[in-house]
Amino acid sequence: MSHIALVTLVVRDYDEALSFYTDALGFEPVEDTDRGDGTRWVVVRPRGTSGTGLLLARAKDEAQLASVGAQTGGRVGFFLHTEDFRGDHARMLAAGVRFLEEPRHETYGSVAVFEDLYGNRWDLLQPA
Repeated sequence: MSHIALVTLVVRDYDEALSFYTDALGFEPVEDTDRGDGTRWVVVRPRGTSGTGLLLARAKDEAQLASVGAQTGGRVGFFLHTEDFRGDHARMLAAGVRFLEEPRHETYGSVAVFEDLYGNRWDLLQPA
């Protein structure tokens, strides 16, 4: 069976991205390997999971740098599911995560849109 193992997220800087995803979002580092050519293979994923991870890839030219924070054209492009919406929302707020709206309780679950440090939009979502 096939599955999506990684999704690339173009970032400005490895260390600032790694810090945000691990400290503010609570992800765990899976791999951080120096590739010997000035690049690194940096993978994070939500703590305690074994599913799809994010490959944090540093922009290597002006075109890639221009895409940082706009990889989905301003739409919510990433969906972070939680089993503790209230607790994770409070923890993320305390860590400085910028939410674009107050939490909403919809038929499909509790949700609030937030931005990562680059402006990519995410849903924090606890399914109903």
